Amino acid sequence: MAYDTILVTGGAGFIGSNFIRYVLEKTGFSGRLVNLDKLTYAGNPENLEDIGRKYKSRYVFVKGDICDFKLLAGVFEKYKPGAVAHFAAESHVDRSIFGPKDFVETNIHGTFALLETARQAWLQPAAGAGSRQPFRFHHVSTDEVYGSLGKTGKFKESTPYDPRSPYSASKASSDHLARAYHHTYGLPVTVSNCSNNYGPYHFPEKLIPLAILNALEGKPLPVYGDGLQVRDWLYVGDHCAAIWRIMNKGRCGETYNVGGNCEMKNIDVVKGICSALERLAPSAANPALAGKKYRDLITYVKDRPGHDRRYAIDFSKIKRELGWTPSVTFKEGLDRTVAWYLANGGWVKNVKTGAYKNWLKKNYAAK
Repeated sequence: MAYDTILVTGGAGFIGSNFIRYVLEKTGFSGRLVNLDKLTYAGNPENLEDIGRKYKSRYVFVKGDICDFKLLAGVFEKYKPGAVAHFAAESHVDRSIFGPKDFVETNIHGTFALLETARQAWLQPAAGAGSRQPFRFHHVSTDEVYGSLGKTGKFKESTPYDPRSPYSASKASSDHLARAYHHTYGLPVTVSNCSNNYGPYHFPEKLIPLAILNALEGKPLPVYGDGLQVRDWLYVGDHCAAIWRIMNKGRCGETYNVGGNCEMKNIDVVKGICSALERLAPSAANPALAGKKYRDLITYVKDRPGHDRRYAIDFSKIKRELGWTPSVTFKEGLDRTVAWYLANGGWVKNVKTGAYKNWLKKNYAAK
């Protein structure tokens, strides 16, 4: 499909900002992209600072909450998006365990508000058109909605939902809402459920960025329980390519699982990070290590409540129907990710000190 304007929610976050970069720089898209983001702690406008400069006439940032019906109505009225890529969500499992309210508000109520506003806008024909214009609402979700696997098998699109944390329960609810809006109202909706993403611009609270930065500072590398929990890892660039493929060629009303074909035990992920760091920033040259190797920092900690044992994605549907497969191996992706954090010390410093919030206030205070 050819979209004149795409609305991206949560575009200042990790996956959202990578998606915006992908669309503007790698797809040939020539229209306008509107980034609507509340800018919570993990929403960092510095992720797209260069994009804002490079694509001044085609990139628009709007600070706002997807729970705000009035704001959403204004965005749809002003920009008239032909497609929505919905990333905005609270996404950290640990935070959901200790503070579930924000997850219910944003992931459930926010998705409802966005769907309902999109539906109302979709029902209105464009001026002079006499009929509704092509539209697509793509909802981005997670494999965690499926629960936990045993030693064998993989999640399929037909796998029954069995969420185990407030985070995954809130995402499961939003998935159901998105599909219901297609089946009830005919809204052109697609849904994707992805495995664990990693790559540049990842806020340092998740396993891979946290381990990279802790290791560089000589801090412990915490591993939950026995470290044998298995996750399927997907490089964020591959995920963005899959979403774009679904938005342009996917069948409305369908769900597509997006996986990296890369099952790894958590402990092996951390060891892989240590190996990548030894190649790119040897511990012998890092005074914070005081003679230790990166692997010496690995520390086992008490497991978190309800920790799912294994996730694995069967992505045969998107491969068969849309021709998408992951292209980046875990070793290659991990080297790229480590190299990015090593090369972007300013971004890391601003995130760790909170200085990126000052940048936000300075640049958007009057907007």
